[in-house]
Amino acid sequence: MERRVVITGIGWVTPLGHEIESVWRRILAGESGVAPTTLFDASTFPTRFSAEVKNFALADFLGDDAARHKRASRNTQFALAAASMAWKSARLADCMALDSTRVGVYLGGGEGPADFIPSVTAAIAGCRGPDGKMTSLDFVRWTKTALEVFDATSEMEQEPNLAGGHLAVQFNAQGPNLNTLTACAASTQAIGEAMHVIRYGDADVILSGGTHSMIHPLGITGFSRLTTLSTRNDACQTASRPFDRTRDGFVLGEGAGVLIVEELEHARWRGAPILAEIVGYGSTADAFRITDVHENGRGATASMRAALAGAELTPAHIDYISAHGTGTQENDAVETLAIRNVFGDRAKDIPVSSVKSMIGHLIAAAGAVELITCILAIRDGMAPPTINYNTADPKCDLDYVPNQSRRMTINAVLSNSFGFGGQNTTLVLRRAE
Repeated sequence: MERRVVITGIGWVTPLGHEIESVWRRILAGESGVAPTTLFDASTFPTRFSAEVKNFALADFLGDDAARHKRASRNTQFALAAASMAWKSARLADCMALDSTRVGVYLGGGEGPADFIPSVTAAIAGCRGPDGKMTSLDFVRWTKTALEVFDATSEMEQEPNLAGGHLAVQFNAQGPNLNTLTACAASTQAIGEAMHVIRYGDADVILSGGTHSMIHPLGITGFSRLTTLSTRNDACQTASRPFDRTRDGFVLGEGAGVLIVEELEHARWRGAPILAEIVGYGSTADAFRITDVHENGRGATASMRAALAGAELTPAHIDYISAHGTGTQENDAVETLAIRNVFGDRAKDIPVSSVKSMIGHLIAAAGAVELITCILAIRDGMAPPTINYNTADPKCDLDYVPNQSRRMTINAVLSNSFGFGGQNTTLVLRRAE
């Protein structure tokens, strides 16, 4: 008999706050976490706003234990905070008989912020040749200065796998420790793969989800060069407008979402709260272009169909779809087409929404945070809205839950995440029995 996999704990760090219930209330109220960028001087950039995490201190979540992670990068600290919330909500702190060798970590963790750039800049500034030009850099002085100002630990903390290492230390997770970085699909893929690890019998409990922070000069420059960011600097809180005809790109966000993914009988054995069951997972590639989705939505269509088949559900069973919904012209139109491919005539009757309209695009962390909203939607019977939706687009003709959350019965949800490189991942959740 196949091992069933459930979710027993959730935690997040978001641009709207860091506590589950208060953030959920703000999402249902349609509030925006977008504001002018403060993490660096963005005044010369085409996009001068973002969805930053605000008022964050790791000690608020870990207490004195925060000191052991003081060198951790920003995204790793987000993951630690979210994981701490999830661990507590799953009541794992009270489980004295927990076998740590059966506890794993599977994250969709992005690279850390480029904290080493000031060190590089400082080293270069003191090592230019007599004419002050880069072409005459004194490499002997460079080496000497670099050895003095570079911090090996800070550089190492940029690596995507370090967040998982910190989680293992904090929670004594001695089982499988894995990380995937498939761009915007990463944390949805991590959760789906964590489900398989448990089904294969290699772990009983996995801290899974994602974390990312790209609100820095390199991150903004890269997305600006790709022309994927909104440039509505005069009205930034309305800039993220998925599926609206006037959409002009996504808003970059940051944060983390971590879920406790657990084998059902193990959860029952320790009396854990069972929030939802993961029943389906699809993962495909467009095999088309690196930064463009296939115009017929073939990868997204196949991903959703695979997730439904794995769940042994039909399109008629899905009550709500959490869309990838970035707010770019191409993504939203193709995702709409893919939903129509899968759900046929019923597509127009299924509520579809994108919480990126409120919290921005958290890149590798996006899918995990959005999956948490799906769990809460099932729990409360409330579909979150797509805010800033005012002008219909003939290419986007579904029910996007415009501007106001909606009360409804939700028993099964489908959540999409698509990433650069043609990555497509989909999860199906259903109400715990």
